[in-house]
Amino acid sequence: MKGHKVFMSNPSALDQDRPAGSQSTVNPTESAESFGDILSQYEQSHSHKPDRGAQGLEGTVIAVSGESVFVDIGFKTEGILPLAEFQKAGEAVKAGDQVAVSVKGRDPEGYYELSRLKVQRPKDWSALEKAFADKTAIAGVVTAVVKGGVSVDVGVRAFMPASRSGAKDAAEMEKLIGQEIRCRIIKVDVADEDVVVDRRAVLEEEERATKERRYTEIKEGETVTGTVRTLTEFGAFVDIGGVDALLHVADISWGRVAKAADVLTAGQQIEARVLKVDPAKRRISLGLKQLLPHPWEQAGEKYKTGERVHGTVTRVTEFGAFVELEKGIEGLIHISELSWSKKLKRASDVVKPGETVEVVILGVNQADRRISLGLKQALGDPWAEVAQKYPVGSAVEAPVTSLTKFGAFVQLGEGVEGMIHVGDISAEKRINHPQDALKLGQVVKAQVLEVDTEKRRLRLGMKQLVPTSIDEYIAEHKEGDVVTGRLMELSGGRARVELGEGIQAACRLSGEAAAEEAASAASKADLSSLTSMLQAKWKGGQGLGARREPARAGQIRSFRIAKLDAAAKKIEVELS
Repeated sequence: MKGHKVFMSNPSALDQDRPAGSQSTVNPTESAESFGDILSQYEQSHSHKPDRGAQGLEGTVIAVSGESVFVDIGFKTEGILPLAEFQKAGEAVKAGDQVAVSVKGRDPEGYYELSRLKVQRPKDWSALEKAFADKTAIAGVVTAVVKGGVSVDVGVRAFMPASRSGAKDAAEMEKLIGQEIRCRIIKVDVADEDVVVDRRAVLEEEERATKERRYTEIKEGETVTGTVRTLTEFGAFVDIGGVDALLHVADISWGRVAKAADVLTAGQQIEARVLKVDPAKRRISLGLKQLLPHPWEQAGEKYKTGERVHGTVTRVTEFGAFVELEKGIEGLIHISELSWSKKLKRASDVVKPGETVEVVILGVNQADRRISLGLKQALGDPWAEVAQKYPVGSAVEAPVTSLTKFGAFVQLGEGVEGMIHVGDISAEKRINHPQDALKLGQVVKAQVLEVDTEKRRLRLGMKQLVPTSIDEYIAEHKEGDVVTGRLMELSGGRARVELGEGIQAACRLSGEAAAEEAASAASKADLSSLTSMLQAKWKGGQGLGARREPARAGQIRSFRIAKLDAAAKKIEVELS
């Protein structure tokens, strides 16, 4: 070649890439050289005779060894062909045979490496000019790596810059030697016998054509095989034969998958179902889980109301916690079903993501794909044993959990609260609001007054545990003792009897009731003078002497104690 002029149908086709060094090593110090300089250097350094071989040669076989065929190609050194090429083609070869060859390069021993590859390519310069004008792709065989690129046999010797070879690096460019390629002529100069070709543009066009064809060939619903190319937070891109398809993280498994990298790896071969194809936007969506049966199809038969099952907490929200029972099936524990305690404010106070729990199935709605779960039911109902654990009359100690205007609530156990009415807090003084006597967290002693397991109510009283005068009176007397008291109210054959300050008893009057009621309406006893006398007499049980007149209100009489009930603080007497 002579002076080199760069002539391109598309100036952008030749990028200003770094020219390669001699043979296959890229020399970064020559990155500033233009392609014109590279081509000029190529012409000067490869204008000697041996490079004629790149145009195609007719050689004569001079020897055949166990592995190689030696060919005289008119150069100072013979060329060499692998004997296997003839054997694979079923051809016999012997000394004196004529063979058509091309020069690929030299082996370490100095022999020219030859190729028998035959490609359809232009036979003359006019055909090359026409291919250049029409921008059609032609065939060629890469014969050698040269400075800045490779030499290509397209019927004549052509130069292909490294940047237009489609090779990623020098090692990949070496592998092109002897390969048939498709390329486009981007410069042809008949006078200077100068041809420059571009393979990368053809590869890119073929890739685009392949993609366009694939978008029309792939149908929704079919199963395809692909290779995982890249992984992202939202899924994976899969190469399914020249085009990339998106496998979203939600379509990887029926179970919850946080990120694609937890399930897939780059380079992994997978089978997937085509979910959607959008040729206009060049988008394809894939699904892995769609190749498996949906777990909800059998959920109605598998999970029965009332059964105990185990699962893993996947999410905790304000209204409850989601539990994965198996891949693709989650149930919800509503916050009200997490604990028997009414004071639970956050589900996270009871369960955490990743925790394994035992739950009871409360309901299955297969149509809406919902399962209701209960955690507290699996723990057992604490009210089942409340009546035995806290019998009426027993004393308990517990902290105050809340205060209302009508009373205070105390926590007796998990899910069991008792209520102390404001009137049962103190016997010494009137309490208008529980906070006047109690505070949150305070541990109090109280007596169980009432238990209603059906309504889950337990009534307590504090004042009932505080000793009073009636407690002392009952402790100092026994049934059968004769005591003195004052008749207070008479009605229907019964009366209330005052035995001391704040101490009253019930009395049955029998036949004296009618006369007593009539007498009480006619007169009122002056009781002021009796106070000191009663204080001296009632503890010793001494009467004021026998009185036979009918019973009436205000009358001082002797009574026999018929019954003492310390727990209920009740006394029953009868006239003695």
